Amino acid sequence: MSVQLHDDALLRDVTQFIYREARLQDDHEYDAWEALWTDDGIYWIPANGEGGNPDEEMSIVYDNRSRIALRIRQLHTGKRYSQIPRSRLRRIVSNIEVLGQEAGDIRVTANAMLFESSQRGETIWASRNEYVLRRQPDGLRMACKKVILVNNETALFTMAFLI
Repeated sequence: MSVQLHDDALLRDVTQFIYREARLQDDHEYDAWEALWTDDGIYWIPANGEGGNPDEEMSIVYDNRSRIALRIRQLHTGKRYSQIPRSRLRRIVSNIEVLGQEAGDIRVTANAMLFESSQRGETIWASRNEYVLRRQPDGLRMACKKVILVNNETALFTMAFLI
């Protein structure tokens, strides 16, 4: 089933979800961010371009749901020294577009610019984010998030925070 261009309610729900996800990340509210995922969620940041098959190509991050939870537990230990003190983060999200719906999944794309200020300096991260969102009884959840960094073919500094 394709999305109707006049489905303003769906676009509004999707936009609010993506804005909330960005705010939770910027504010380091990772437990709340983790709650936005489905049980079968996949978080993928390809290396070297758009990303083809993550099982056959390098990835910066390619996490299933349990690995996402483990990363968050690691952040809570206080032993992520690259995040002491925590990076100050702010992102701008734009160009949110619902691409289609199929079998309960909503395919969405958005652009993002993330400003990070840390002890090592300031970094600007630019990306196109591709989402697969799924309606659950308590609202939308991420079944997949793919972050395609504009500069993913160059050496990257640590991303101890979750981008």
